[in-house]
Amino acid sequence: MTQQDIARMTGVSQATVSLVLNGRADADVRIAPETRERVLAAIRATGYVADPVARRLADRHNRILGVFTSEPVFPSSTGDFYHLFLLGIEQSAEHLGCDLLLLTSAPVVDGRRRLLHQDNRLRLADGAILLGRQLDRVELTRLLADGPPFVSVGRRDDAGGPVPCVGADYPAATAGLVRRAVAMGHRRLTYLGQGEGPESHADRMRGFRAAAVAAGAEWRHEQTAGRDPGAVLDTVIAGTSTAVFVEEYADGVAIAAQARHRGLDVPGDLSIVALGDPTRPASTDLDFTGFRIPRQQMGWQAVEVLTGLIGGSGPVQRLLPCEEVPGTTLAPPTGRNPAQ
Repeated sequence: MTQQDIARMTGVSQATVSLVLNGRADADVRIAPETRERVLAAIRATGYVADPVARRLADRHNRILGVFTSEPVFPSSTGDFYHLFLLGIEQSAEHLGCDLLLLTSAPVVDGRRRLLHQDNRLRLADGAILLGRQLDRVELTRLLADGPPFVSVGRRDDAGGPVPCVGADYPAATAGLVRRAVAMGHRRLTYLGQGEGPESHADRMRGFRAAAVAAGAEWRHEQTAGRDPGAVLDTVIAGTSTAVFVEEYADGVAIAAQARHRGLDVPGDLSIVALGDPTRPASTDLDFTGFRIPRQQMGWQAVEVLTGLIGGSGPVQRLLPCEEVPGTTLAPPTGRNPAQ
């Protein structure tokens, strides 16, 4: 079924059918209400749907947004870390009348999906939303130079220019929790986690270090990847830290379990602060002090920023505030040495 078929059925020109379909009025052509209704009735009766390729030729956009993930995130359960990002993207696209195209054919190289491979289908969409903990810097540079428009969910360092993004303000959220701990009397603090690599980790470490230095507190950094939680706790206790800030929620759960196993009180003997939401399953009855990442809002606003870029606006970088979670795992230190 084509516009010409609709025109023949209703006895009008194809131009009139096009004007009715697009809800527009031509200054030189006035469409009588009964004619418009006759065309609409034929469209409803035949189930006619406008050809998206033809619309793209006319409008220069097909209202399809690509979604690329640098790591597997589909399918995503309601308890999964990526679920709220995807929910925000879906809801915003629906609100704006856009469709989503999942770019799942990317090959995996060195453990990560590569977007700009030989047979990539990126240009089937008007632009793309990039989601994942770490994105390839070379690919970001190529995208900035050659397009199409894209937005990263999560702040990214410059890659030959500012990278359009919607991220969480991890430095401010982390610094606020450090100041709160120092105000309670904690003078020796430990940051547990990578603290570098992905921007989300580096940003947390940056906020922790800046706030600790500004407050005159002693601080140290301990890696957790590949280490036994008990050994990590031994290091924390040997350094006489009274509060630890964990980059990964699951590490906080593991450290708390080890502390309790040794008869230590959380937060009396050791306060534990979680710098974000769980990225992997971790079960505990503790209500961790920390912050929540505005994941759904980040996904929603990434679509808004992308449609703005498609429409011709300049690069946009947004940082959204995190919501502090009071919790029960941060309290004034008791003064007892857990090592004794």
